[in-house]
Amino acid sequence: MKVTVDEDRCCGAGQCVLLAPDVFDQRDEDGIVVLLDPAPRPDLHEAVREAAEVCPAAAIEIAEGP
Repeated sequence: MKVTVDEDRCCGAGQCVLLAPDVFDQRDEDGIVVLLDPAPRPDLHEAVREAAEVCPAAAIEIAEGP
């Protein structure tokens, strides 16, 4: 799995951080997403998928595969 985020689309809702805190964080100054791990380990994949699904701005993209 490879994860990318579009900071320009992010609205700072923070759902990604709640669902996958090992992969996502938020900037203190404006709440915009920070990608901590673009290639998360397999046990985090389901949480990352859910974070992408619930993102209100559709700012998280996932490419499946090795």
